[in-house]
Amino acid sequence: MFKKLLVANRGTIAIRIIRACRELNIAALAVYSTADKDALHVRMADEAVCIGPAAAEDSYLNIPAIISTALTYGADAVHPGYGFLSENGDFAEACRRSGLHFVGPLARHIRLMGDKPRARRIMTRAGVPVLPGSEGKGVTELREAQVDAGRLGFPVLIKAAAGGGGKGMRVARDQKELARLFALARAESEAAFGSRTMYLEKYLEHARHVEFQILADTHRNVIHMGERDCSIQRRHQKVLEEAPCPVMTARLREKMGRAAVRAAEVVGYSNVGTVEFLLAADGNFYFIEMNTRIQVEHGVTEMVTGIDLVRESLALAMGDRLRLKQRQVVIDGAAMEFRIYAEDPDTHLPSPGVVSNHHAPGGLGVRVESALYDGYRVPVHYDPLIAKLIVHAGDRAAVVTRARAALREYLVDGIKTNIPLHLRILQEPDFLRAEFATDFLSRFERAGHAAEAAHAVEAARAAGR
Repeated sequence: MFKKLLVANRGTIAIRIIRACRELNIAALAVYSTADKDALHVRMADEAVCIGPAAAEDSYLNIPAIISTALTYGADAVHPGYGFLSENGDFAEACRRSGLHFVGPLARHIRLMGDKPRARRIMTRAGVPVLPGSEGKGVTELREAQVDAGRLGFPVLIKAAAGGGGKGMRVARDQKELARLFALARAESEAAFGSRTMYLEKYLEHARHVEFQILADTHRNVIHMGERDCSIQRRHQKVLEEAPCPVMTARLREKMGRAAVRAAEVVGYSNVGTVEFLLAADGNFYFIEMNTRIQVEHGVTEMVTGIDLVRESLALAMGDRLRLKQRQVVIDGAAMEFRIYAEDPDTHLPSPGVVSNHHAPGGLGVRVESALYDGYRVPVHYDPLIAKLIVHAGDRAAVVTRARAALREYLVDGIKTNIPLHLRILQEPDFLRAEFATDFLSRFERAGHAAEAAHAVEAARAAGR
């Protein structure tokens, strides 16, 4: 059993990890930047240490500062959460070399699955379906990308080889767009991941983004916890997730789940992880990537399975065997997660500032993971995710009804949030019928802007009469 764990993160996931530590009687050591000195995770931890200024590269991405803090304050483990250093193999290796337990997979697994072209090759050899894409080690120059696009046929998806979280991704529909977007995606990849290596894959129109939660121990036991549908995205960034996938059948779940487990088994993976697929309208599915960490949306899986995934990650890091068999995993009802962002719901521009008159919803089946309190100043330096509303009920229709009530009850004054956007989504007929794909939100917002423009024209005509 760990005695003290350093939480190498901030916001909602840091709070979530601290709560798990309390349940397991593990002391929680928080780290924070100067911008987060009044953050809730700092207040909740048993100890808290400032490790640098506001810029993430000087604090939450500062490996020497985090390692030295863990050693100085007597931590024996480090949990990276998601984002920041969670998929950094060098960080995992630095923890191991310093005698610290890294709550996650081995460094070689992080590096292996983080190298997207290499991961694709491994999945292909393992018999896991993969979309046609760049071969070899990826591409760094436009001329190489043009050759690949010519072979694959448009549209193509440009992706950062070392990427994740939607960064370094663009869809090109012709050579002209490829020439323009490849440079943008490569620059974003270099800024976010320090890598200019990209790869292309055939872009699958009107597909769903469906991912399977994996649990694996160090004794080569692997199971999946069912799937999540993460198709409601804006610019490849997830906004709303649900479990189970509303078009999933028992036969398809078994087939996709088997492929996800195989993806983990073939590399000897351990701890929590997520295998992501594209699910086509014809029922065919294709491996996208494997996220070697806890996911933002892990809560929907917890709600429908009753399994605490953060506690499981800690137990697996301590060397425990899986306590569940695949047949013991049961999906109960349905759940949705609504990512609450500090941003304008129409323009999506960040909305930092001081929170006032904050009230979180409650009631049966309503769970809120939040970093907010009255008087808290939302900083401008980090991701705008400030809370997660997770709603569970007996079926999808009941979740929608309960979620509408919860979102209407949710009150955050002083800043703008995307709560109005979520409420609009829950009124959209295509969403209610579960007839959507990864392009849903872009089409939904375009339709809204077109309707607003039409109303404006009509109002102008009426005024001129």
